[in-house]
Amino acid sequence: MTKGDRLPAESRTFRDEATQVEIRQITSHPSIHHQPFFLVPAYDDAMRWTLFTSERGGAPQIFVEDRAAGDLVQLTDRDDVADFSIHPSHDGNWIYFTTGSGGWRVHTETFAEEQLVDFAGLLMRDEGMVAAAMGTTALSRCDRYWAVRFKDGDEACIAVVDVEAGTHEVILRRDDVSHMQFCPDDPDLLFYAGPLKDRVWLVRRDGTDNRRLYERSPGQWITHEAWIPGTREVGFVDWPNGMQAVHVDTGAVRPVTSFNAWHAIASPDGRRMVADTNFPDIGIQVFDPLDGAGEPRLLCQPQASSLGDHWNGPFPYEDGPIAVYAPQHTHPHPSFSPDGRHVIYTSDALGHAQVYEVTLPA
Repeated sequence: MTKGDRLPAESRTFRDEATQVEIRQITSHPSIHHQPFFLVPAYDDAMRWTLFTSERGGAPQIFVEDRAAGDLVQLTDRDDVADFSIHPSHDGNWIYFTTGSGGWRVHTETFAEEQLVDFAGLLMRDEGMVAAAMGTTALSRCDRYWAVRFKDGDEACIAVVDVEAGTHEVILRRDDVSHMQFCPDDPDLLFYAGPLKDRVWLVRRDGTDNRRLYERSPGQWITHEAWIPGTREVGFVDWPNGMQAVHVDTGAVRPVTSFNAWHAIASPDGRRMVADTNFPDIGIQVFDPLDGAGEPRLLCQPQASSLGDHWNGPFPYEDGPIAVYAPQHTHPHPSFSPDGRHVIYTSDALGHAQVYEVTLPA
């Protein structure tokens, strides 16, 4: 197997036993597969491609499903792809990703790879399985600016790459950084997660106005932040008590929902959110993020193993970081398609992590 290979479609369709929604299993090879992290789109805007990684060759490689043909197309053949760093361009031309100390993109048609930044031996992600160890990246809505995280000694840094100019600038250095996200309504605003006890931060794309958006109370577990399009708000999980949202201009905080939403993300129009759940697992839920109640409605039961026993208890990082066992490919990480008609998720219910797509009821 090598880059450029087109593999026959592996998809099959079935219905969820609880809700009878139609689900399409996209991958079936007995190896690990997953779509991008929940806060990163799994499709280009035109939905020509569905993006995922596959370990069918032994190491994570970038694949796309050609949605028109059904074929699975291998885009990389490397031994150093950071599997949760992948990010599609909105125009569908490129997939961005990081390696040990570099930032790259691969063209979806020609398979040409282009190195955009090289940090000369510095690490792009920490050791472990969560937060900064995942190495997620962020691409602006206009496809011009790509934010990556790297480590320089004791400092965690954010660099913003101008992919049109071919330049980059280190805009932030501090103690911890992870899960950057450009505001969908303003490419000059960049959310990032700070240390585990002080997560919710905002910085401008040029590095100015670095500020905390929300200060947690002792013992409060704040996690899994994501923009709500059209609102200039960042929604965040107050585990396991529900979600809140903070307005980046006014600082106003409001309730979003009170069920145990775990990884939650809004639809592109900002009118719905989808979340997986854990402890207890009550399935993937859809809810309204704007009405202040966020009453959940069951979409389907992914039956993923959702490993991570540390979630079943109080905030575990009060005295500092701890090692946890939480392989991310065992978590559903649901998110919407650009047209809002589908939800994509990962499940290892059949023994290996596979990628699934739910068609939402009208």
